[in-house]
Amino acid sequence: MTHGEPLARAIARHLPADGTVSTALPGVTLIRASTPTLPMPVVYEPTVCFVAQGRKRALLGTAVYDYDPAHHLIASVGLPVVGAVTAASREAPYLSLQLDLDARELAELALDHPVPARGDAGAPPGLTLGTTAPALLDAATRLVALLDTPADAAALAPLVRREIHYRLLAAPEGAALRQLARADTRLSQIGRAIRWIRDHYRERCPVDEAAAVAALSRSAFHHHFKAVTGLSPLAFRTRLRLQEARRLMLSEAIEAASAGYRVGYESPSQFSRDYARLFGAPPAADAGRLRAAAAG
Repeated sequence: MTHGEPLARAIARHLPADGTVSTALPGVTLIRASTPTLPMPVVYEPTVCFVAQGRKRALLGTAVYDYDPAHHLIASVGLPVVGAVTAASREAPYLSLQLDLDARELAELALDHPVPARGDAGAPPGLTLGTTAPALLDAATRLVALLDTPADAAALAPLVRREIHYRLLAAPEGAALRQLARADTRLSQIGRAIRWIRDHYRERCPVDEAAAVAALSRSAFHHHFKAVTGLSPLAFRTRLRLQEARRLMLSEAIEAASAGYRVGYESPSQFSRDYARLFGAPPAADAGRLRAAAAG
């Protein structure tokens, strides 16, 4: 039996076709893909991603994160990530579980089960790879298996989710989640600024205002923001704008100039340059390529 086989079987029972499905269990999403996918932008909310079968790659700034059944990905703050399934086939489709993280539950567990501080008050990266220990994988499998017994889910799913939160906090890579659980840490401060920028990314979004939201000086804000996101605050805002513009062109068939304007660009030429720099082709050409790939 392979490392993720029990979880893969549990996911496959409830997701027989390719797609992404929000389940009846709160915060639990299942994903299936029978072929590798093109790199696509997505904003990761605080979440943990378990791969039961196949492999996926996430890109944040210049950092590359590859994860598989032996490794899980933790996003401790909402980040604009480019993700692609890199290993999948009809015989062995990519199967994944995403679980939303509950900051309140993390805070309660961190208070009840403290660990000695490591003396580093800096902001950890917003994305972290962890080794999926057997006990953690077993808990993830039991959570998905509750979809087989809906009558038990209301009572047992919160207990299993709490166990997963505890095991993530207790792991060596749990430092970022412990910072997320406290309001006075650098990660929490940057998390507040990230939420503010995401709410105002269509606006000019002065860096000084985002720094004020984080309660940090301009220089400290830049330093810690880059440590968490791999991007400067302005580059982060640009990434959010471009990803939303791409979504508008694909899902709502909006022309490129209108999409750029709706996400906050005043210059179509600047929008086109920024878009091509991120996605490798001008807006209209990229949208056409993606529509053709989806149709094929």
